[in-house]
Amino acid sequence: MAVRASLNLTRTSFSHEAAINWFPGHMAKGLKQMRDQMRTIDLIIETRDARIPLSSINMEFERLVGSKDRLIVYNKADLAPIEIQRTVQEEMAKRQQRAIFTDTNKSVSQILDVAVDIARRDPVKYPQFSIMVVGMPNVGKSSLINALRRTGVNRGKAASTGAKPGVTRAVSSKIRVFDKPPVYLLDTPGVMMPHIPDTMTAIKVALTGGIKDNIADESVLADYLLFRLNRLDNINYCQTLGIERPTDDINELVDMLARKIGALRHGGEIDTDKTLQFFLKAFRQGRFGRVCLDDLDEGAVDDFFKSSLLEPPMSKNQGQKAKRAAQRLRSLERAKAKGLI
Repeated sequence: MAVRASLNLTRTSFSHEAAINWFPGHMAKGLKQMRDQMRTIDLIIETRDARIPLSSINMEFERLVGSKDRLIVYNKADLAPIEIQRTVQEEMAKRQQRAIFTDTNKSVSQILDVAVDIARRDPVKYPQFSIMVVGMPNVGKSSLINALRRTGVNRGKAASTGAKPGVTRAVSSKIRVFDKPPVYLLDTPGVMMPHIPDTMTAIKVALTGGIKDNIADESVLADYLLFRLNRLDNINYCQTLGIERPTDDINELVDMLARKIGALRHGGEIDTDKTLQFFLKAFRQGRFGRVCLDDLDEGAVDDFFKSSLLEPPMSKNQGQKAKRAAQRLRSLERAKAKGLI
């Protein structure tokens, strides 16, 4: 707080009223495919984003998993503060969830160890061991599967990956990741909640790449990111971006950054879209250091789970509205792709 005060960074709250939801048809189809496959699955690996350890929890998976064995994998741990790991693991343990952290380039062997240990304890029950990998879009499920395959059987890429959400659109066929005992994985499409009741949660998910930028509004995402960096006293963004000073004003940031990176149109007009995209990309690449967007004090974690579990399911009318909204968004995306708007 002393750092913020000395730099005249006085913004203490952030608000955004418009709902942000993204639940296209392939997600609903994917959920159904997961349910259909569930009886053949021995272990669920639920992948979450270490930068948003609470916001990347999808309560749809609570209903999907039921009593199945589950391992929580917080991926992209190299982009989140190391000190949050113990707190998150302790909070998840209170809720009977075992959590580990990985960045897909290392530490994935501990995931295989869990599966292999279960399978070897009862080889009659598990002549082959099947794992389903689930998670929100862009949390790194496919990258995790490729890393497990590389570690377990020394083979190359088996699952498609990409920096944008929605690369995997259906449940995959089984992918072998260990030989003795035989362990197989199923990749699944990233699935959002049909309705995200908390706008701040949706913004955090979008900021880490889980919702398409054009749906969430890049200016809102960049403004929240700036607010959050300042609240964390993380003003290293100035040095990283090469701008003169920290600011609470996203418009001032855009002005300084656009001139620094040459995001100017003919006549010297600032290219706002290009500048915002540069700022967001720098965060997603980890150029501002390790950042956690969720508050993780005990009260905040308790409040998150209480609100998530007590949130009533959507009514039939709300569900129809959400479906129509998703259809409109898909129509808009197709029109944009065709250059009609």
